[in-house]
Amino acid sequence: MSLKFGRVPLWIPNATKMEPKPSTLAPLPEENQNQDQDQHASAPSAFASKPIRPPTQTSSEKYSPLDWKGYFDQEDDVCIPDSNDVFHVYTAGKEGPVVFCLHGGGYSGLSFALSARVIKEKARVVAMDQRGHGKSSTENEIDMSIETLCKDVEAVVKAMYGDAPPAIILVGHSMGGSVAVHVAAKKLLPSLHGLVVVDVVEGTAMASLMHMQKILSNRMQYFPSLEKAIEWNVRSGSLRNIESARISIPGTVKYDDSQKCYRHRARLEETEQYWRGWYEGLSEKFLSSPVPKLLLLAGTDRLDRALTIGQMQGKFQMVVVRHTGHAIQEDVPDEFASLVLNFVSRNRIGPHGVEIPGIRRPSQPHT
Repeated sequence: MSLKFGRVPLWIPNATKMEPKPSTLAPLPEENQNQDQDQHASAPSAFASKPIRPPTQTSSEKYSPLDWKGYFDQEDDVCIPDSNDVFHVYTAGKEGPVVFCLHGGGYSGLSFALSARVIKEKARVVAMDQRGHGKSSTENEIDMSIETLCKDVEAVVKAMYGDAPPAIILVGHSMGGSVAVHVAAKKLLPSLHGLVVVDVVEGTAMASLMHMQKILSNRMQYFPSLEKAIEWNVRSGSLRNIESARISIPGTVKYDDSQKCYRHRARLEETEQYWRGWYEGLSEKFLSSPVPKLLLLAGTDRLDRALTIGQMQGKFQMVVVRHTGHAIQEDVPDEFASLVLNFVSRNRIGPHGVEIPGIRRPSQPHT
């Protein structure tokens, strides 16, 4: 409410002195000061106290970590038989096919937390911490060859579901996208019914490899607190969604007792010998994968020649997600989740595979 103050009239006496005449008008309220003195004294002034302002949010509060429990349903350690490898997974949802998520290099399974909150309403979600990342623990953290990473996915699925796995849609971001493509091309998962690749294309990935060591060395290496690690990732533009960063970034760093600070969990700079193997021949492997395919990109400039031709021939579905960075699933999680669920629905992928309306599955009893 705005307050308006009028101009107070001034009484200017006449030069000629005149006797005042008795007034026949009743006194105005403001003139009867004695009667209303107590009333005015008790009336609060609009300026008597400071206006109520919302508390200022400190930097520490703004970038404080968030727990995964508000997004995933549970976390588990998957032990691989005949080895000391233990892979950490986050799961959500109870029905539908399994959307199996593979994060990018330097990320963790928590990269899909905000998306999982939406996807789990119609499908199950599994987000795995890959070798050398997150809470997973393996005998050789540096062996990140594409062959080893593919075998890890195969082993985790086998350990979780045995010989009768449900229908699986592999979703891979960046490095995880290359793993997903190779798993599909190698036909390691018999129940694979869909492939979603997020912002990774052979041409641009191969071209960027020569700059990767410089990029890794130029990033901030040590953080005094988790809050500072989250803040750096948001301010540097690596992630554009603060809520997602508050969940996912704690899974990408670990506390270094010797340095008394946090540092990056993944030792990516020591895995350079495997980088080329992640992306070489990726486009042809993607196009030849015998399942429905969806490619999500942050910009059309990322398409190489093979994918451009394949897209024109209708070999896969492509969506360019505007106003986002490299981590599409974190920057716009709701849109990402909708795209994944629409892909599942469009290809009629049910809990046990492709479900075609009007055709009874053989396993179902006749009524």
